[in-house]
Amino acid sequence: MTAQATAPAPLHLVLGEEELLIERAVRETLAAARATDPAAELTRVRVSELTAPELAELVSPSLFSEGRVIVLESAQDISQELADAVAAYLKDPADGVVLVVVHTGGGRSKAGKSLPAALKKAGAEVTECPKLTKPAEREQFVRHEVRRAGGKIDPAGVAALIDAVGSDLRELSSAASQLVADTGGTVDADAVRRYHRGRADVTGFAVAEKAVSGDRSAALESLRWAMQLGVPHVLVADALADAVRTIARVAGAGRGNPNQMAGELGMPPWKIRKAQGQSRGWNPDGLATAMRVVARLNAEVKGVAADPGYALERAVLEVAAAKGDR
Repeated sequence: MTAQATAPAPLHLVLGEEELLIERAVRETLAAARATDPAAELTRVRVSELTAPELAELVSPSLFSEGRVIVLESAQDISQELADAVAAYLKDPADGVVLVVVHTGGGRSKAGKSLPAALKKAGAEVTECPKLTKPAEREQFVRHEVRRAGGKIDPAGVAALIDAVGSDLRELSSAASQLVADTGGTVDADAVRRYHRGRADVTGFAVAEKAVSGDRSAALESLRWAMQLGVPHVLVADALADAVRTIARVAGAGRGNPNQMAGELGMPPWKIRKAQGQSRGWNPDGLATAMRVVARLNAEVKGVAADPGYALERAVLEVAAAKGDR
């Protein structure tokens, strides 16, 4: 006999600014609602676009008792009138309605700042989604993602994965899941290196690294190989822009201990250390030129250029030239 699914709590507070964790919390709440009512509908609306009467209509009992998940986004911007309407609803919530309030934890107005406390007092189920800015937090995230995918990873594997993939949580989550699938569950540094070598050919990072090092021929060769493999132009442009901006920020901050600079720059130490090495040979004029090039390229690959492939080639050559011949 199959166990009956447990209905989700009628009120959820998703608190924080980490987009991946927020999306995951909303998806999991919807999945729980649909486990008890497969026809449950999802409605997402920003509080700045919602009036008190519209909220009342969204959360009013359904004629046919269909389940609903109502997500109020950017709730830190809530007006006093709408906050009062939420408070009134919480005194008598409707059956079959799950209210999810997404809030950064801050807020400019009194209503926005006080909303999380009011929701907690009303018995909201709270999911914390803070920005992961410290290296230790990202390491913990990687370990959790590997466990979530059914695998295990050693400390060297965690460090290697972050070094190879970077700090973007979506990239780390995707890489962790793929590594568990590829290795059968046990992830170590060697597995990460094999994985990263396989994906380096199909990302823009290899192109960007060669361009910012000033190696024009190698950068152009990597770019053409990436284009043959079908890498989207936008991804290569983003990788090039990230490399140039990172070098500019790290160079502007001066020399220092990457571990101490991490908090100030909002980057993991490994990325700062790498950019410090890449910044050698760059001067302020060259960096200014490269920044203009990647800004132009961003528009070109998103529709301005008639031939985005040519635009990428030109930008790669210009960035490499801004560093100077090797």
